[in-house]
Amino acid sequence: MANQSSARPILCASFNQDNSCFAIGTRDGFKIFDCDTGRLLYDRAIGAFIIVEMLYRTSLLAIVGAGEQPSLSPRRLCLFNTVNGTSLRELNFLTSILAVRVDRKRLIVLLKEQTYIYDANSLEIKQIIDTVPNIQGLCAFSASMDNPYLALPASTTKGSVLVYNVMELQSHCEIDAHRSPLIAMVFSSNGTYIATASEHGTIIRVHLISDATKSYSFRRGTYPSTIFSLSFGPSADLPDILLATSSSGSVHIFSLGFDLNERSKKSSSLLGSIIPGSVSDALDPAHHLVFHHAFAAGVRSDAIVRKIEKTSGTSMSEPVALRATISMISLSGYFQEYSFRINHKNEATWTLEHEFNLLTAVAQ
Repeated sequence: MANQSSARPILCASFNQDNSCFAIGTRDGFKIFDCDTGRLLYDRAIGAFIIVEMLYRTSLLAIVGAGEQPSLSPRRLCLFNTVNGTSLRELNFLTSILAVRVDRKRLIVLLKEQTYIYDANSLEIKQIIDTVPNIQGLCAFSASMDNPYLALPASTTKGSVLVYNVMELQSHCEIDAHRSPLIAMVFSSNGTYIATASEHGTIIRVHLISDATKSYSFRRGTYPSTIFSLSFGPSADLPDILLATSSSGSVHIFSLGFDLNERSKKSSSLLGSIIPGSVSDALDPAHHLVFHHAFAAGVRSDAIVRKIEKTSGTSMSEPVALRATISMISLSGYFQEYSFRINHKNEATWTLEHEFNLLTAVAQ
């Protein structure tokens, strides 16, 4: 996520592809932290940055300046080596860079009306996609080699998603997800599902990419709210939960492959245990838990589900208990890690495990 507001000390924040680390960009430079320990791994004070993207835990960063210094133009992408502190390569564009995504095969650069796809090793341009105006640089990227998809807005008037295969260099499908323009979207870890939210922020939908079909439709709330981030729980198949942060300061958890209570068990079959019987079932509050006042209302925050652990109940009729590790970054300058638990009585609890100031952290 990126934010150029002068009121925020952090201009951007992003987790790496396996959620083991995260990077932030500030007006002074950029920093890299370890998610497990919270330890500051790297700190470079060389000016303001609005994009800092990691390639897993390697020494390669893709960084874009905020334009506050002449040498840090928002039209220039720098591939930076943290080992020796030098620039490996620079790519210059005619307009400002709005987003960057990278994996071991592809480098994606988003401009307002064009998206560049590069070979990540040779930096050869593989494709230039002309897009609808995308002033927020909204996109989702799956780093899965089996499903190497890039999602982009396909309309400025409604919530249509273009899903593009970055290896085959062709459109995979277009999904009509919402009536209003998109504000947030994310792929599941294996690239088989995509979650989307519109500018209204009241409904979050999940689609199966293979045939562009809607699998779930969740109601976040009645009143509009800006969805800041979406995150699936880690899973090799159907994710257990979907996480959303909103401008209300709340964190929302929706159930997908995990039954929050007995009412969602419409069938004793495996299929019946993971798929709601109808859309109305999916909109039932039983599939939705809210952590109110997780952060200050209006402050942009990004949250991910890093780990999930499930334990069987004492009898076959009891739901499965779930524990999740949820990490949150607020652009006000704080990192928080919560332990989220649902017991066998469907009672949910949040426990703050770690919290620290990102701006005052010192490398150890």
